[in-house]
Parts: sequence; C-alpha cells; structure tokens
Amino acid sequence: MPPQQKGIIVTGQLTATATQHIAQAGLDTPVGWLCVTERDGAIVRLDWSTAPAGASASALTERALAQLRAYFAHELTEFDLPLAVAGSDFQRRVCAAMLAIPLGETRTYGEIARELGAAAQPVGNACGANPIPVIIPCHRVLGAGGLGGFSGAGGVETKVALLRHEGAAGLLI
Repeated sequence: MPPQQKGIIVTGQLTATATQHIAQAGLDTPVGWLCVTERDGAIVRLDWSTAPAGASASALTERALAQLRAYFAHELTEFDLPLAVAGSDFQRRVCAAMLAIPLGETRTYGEIARELGAAAQPVGNACGANPIPVIIPCHRVLGAGGLGGFSGAGGVETKVALLRHEGAAGLLI
C-alpha cells in the first residue's frame, strides 16, 4: 500500500486497468442520492447520483454507506475509510487539510492557504475539485467574507445544509 498522508493514500492519477477492482453503491440521504466508488481497496469518489445499473457493491462501499448513514443520524463525527485522491500533491495536501477540520468547525480558504504556504485561490480550486465530498469535508471551508462555493449538487444550499447538520450553521451568521 502506498504511504498515507492524514488519511489519504498518496497516488498519482488513477487510470483504469484490466486488473482493477471497481465497486459502487448508493444511498438516499438528506442532501440527495450519494454514490460512493471504490477502486482497488480505497474510496476514490463520491457523487450526487445513484449507483449505475449493474454496479456491484463491495465490503468497502457498504462500510462507506454505513458510515454515511451514521453521519446523517448524528452517530458519527469522523469517517474512517481508506481514501485515494487522484491528482497533484497540492490537491492531496488540501484534501488532508480538509480532513483535519473537526465536525462542527470551519476554516477559510485563506487559513488553509497559510497553513500550506499557498494562495487562497488555488486552495479554493482544490476544494472545488474534491473528488470525495462529505467524507472529505470541503463544505467546512468558507470564504473570508462568506460561504464560498460548493460543487456538489444543490450548490451552496447543500453546503449550508451540511453545516447545519453538523451544528456549524451558527458560524454563518
């Protein structure tokens, strides 16, 4: 297994090969249908969609769905899943920084940028490119003067719903 960085398996770009194991499973949640994708023993994606017809689940996708159920039932404060983020080292560093934000708390793009020695705009871009939202909590990252964006289905309204669910909505006022 590759080395890990704050819960993220360090990988390069993920490319499909004939020997890869890919599994998908979906769950209806308060923020819409969520589909998790596993590739070779790690969660690589969470989309706002149902699992495609013919998709097969795995023990890991079922574990991810169980943790999502527990999260939405207020019974889970931190996900414990192997994650693989495809992309640059910077993308993985931003995802690791987002994973470090505790439930019910937020950070700004600028705070993460200072922590990483980067500018806020690339941090915002990396947040928007997060392939595993909710589990990697990009919704906990705000702009200096407001909510910032959210690339998941429903946009900023979904971000607000997730923050309210986590008890962080008071930070928005």
